[in-house]
Amino acid sequence: MQKINIRKLYYHLRYRYFTINNVVISAALLIGASWAWGSIGVMQRNYDLQKEVDAKSRQLKLADLDVQTSTFEKKYYQSTEYKELAVRERLGLATPGENVLILPPNSDAAKKADAQLSNVTIVQSSVQPSKFQQWMNFIFGGNIRD
Repeated sequence: MQKINIRKLYYHLRYRYFTINNVVISAALLIGASWAWGSIGVMQRNYDLQKEVDAKSRQLKLADLDVQTSTFEKKYYQSTEYKELAVRERLGLATPGENVLILPPNSDAAKKADAQLSNVTIVQSSVQPSKFQQWMNFIFGGNIRD
């Protein structure tokens, strides 16, 4: 009995499923699937390589900008304007016809007066007009009169 079922199954599989058309279609599907899988892999690799190329090009542009900045700084440090400013700053020298004014440090009274003036301005600036008043000043130019 078992032998008959196996023979029927073999006959059924061979003549119904393992036909030339089905084998060709299966092979074509297998080839198509492998081609699609390979294409996706290649596209992913190309995407990763393009990201690397973009990163390298950004690094190259940044390095070029650093080189340009360095050359400009070198030219600036070699210029007479920089040398003159450096001498003025370090040695306190002046050009002919220029007067140098050296002030003593601020006294305590001057520091207190400065602190009081800064507090007064903060208090005055902290008072805000109402929104309506701000709109009226904006529309009719009231800020110009202040």
